[in-house]
Amino acid sequence: MTDTVRAAPGSDASPQADAEARSNAGLLGLAVGSIGVVYGDIGTSPLYAFREAIVAASPLEAGELTRNTVLGVVSLILWALFIVVTLKYVVILLRADNNGEGGTLTLMALASRALGRTSKAAGFVALLGIISAALFYGDAVITPALSVLSAIEGIDVATPALHAYVVPITVVILLFLFAFQSRGTAKVAALFGPITSIWFVAIAIPGVLWIARDPGVLWALSPSYGFAFVAHHGMISLLTLGAVFLAVTGAEALYADLGHFGRKPIQTAWLCLVLPALLINYFGQGAKVLADPSALENPFYRLVPDASKRNQGSVQNTR
Repeated sequence: MTDTVRAAPGSDASPQADAEARSNAGLLGLAVGSIGVVYGDIGTSPLYAFREAIVAASPLEAGELTRNTVLGVVSLILWALFIVVTLKYVVILLRADNNGEGGTLTLMALASRALGRTSKAAGFVALLGIISAALFYGDAVITPALSVLSAIEGIDVATPALHAYVVPITVVILLFLFAFQSRGTAKVAALFGPITSIWFVAIAIPGVLWIARDPGVLWALSPSYGFAFVAHHGMISLLTLGAVFLAVTGAEALYADLGHFGRKPIQTAWLCLVLPALLINYFGQGAKVLADPSALENPFYRLVPDASKRNQGSVQNTR
């Protein structure tokens, strides 16, 4: 007799294969859910991060916008995503869980346990935990308003006549979002996971089109452009770095929501969809600004050719 039983042709898959299929389906479901809950904030960063960074790097009243400046800003944003999010959170910090849970208080508990409750440093660790929690609450208050307002500003770009409705629409959406959150993480993930996944695909498509027009923007992958920008711009580079870090807004959610989805789904979502989509979009915004410096007003929305044409037509009609 054989030691193993093989499935006959046309028969159902083995129990091991069924278990693997269920595991893969579960991983995919959790990864999609994490995209809606974990990556919502950082997914809206392209709406404003590149614009604020490039304006800080080269104010409109200061003169021309050079290619090295654009590539330097794009390089700084890309490497902020690589180092702060990918290396710090995805590779390192997601492994520092406390029985599967993550977040600021988890780190405080792990540090206190390692030092001992009677240690003189325990009080200092507790103080750091309180400060971190305060910063987290501050970010949680500011980021939703900034993200939603930046998104609704697209109405102003497409139809300037609706400018007066941007703030009221933003308030209504924020009220809906906060009301819906009370239904729990599972329902939020089920609703916003597919929606946010589509969002990442949508922001990558125009980025690909603009990269195809100017493949040289991919040189921004070299950190030398970022180092050169910092070395040659003095105080302006510090202001720019402050704006660059808007690109990683919401990254702390990777660790804070670890207990909801687990390490592997969060890592899979980041590496397979979120990070590539963000990189492509930032490359595209850089290429767009290089081709049309007037797009600096709102490079994210100017990525779409039809939006640019409609805006140009409306400006001409008002003259």
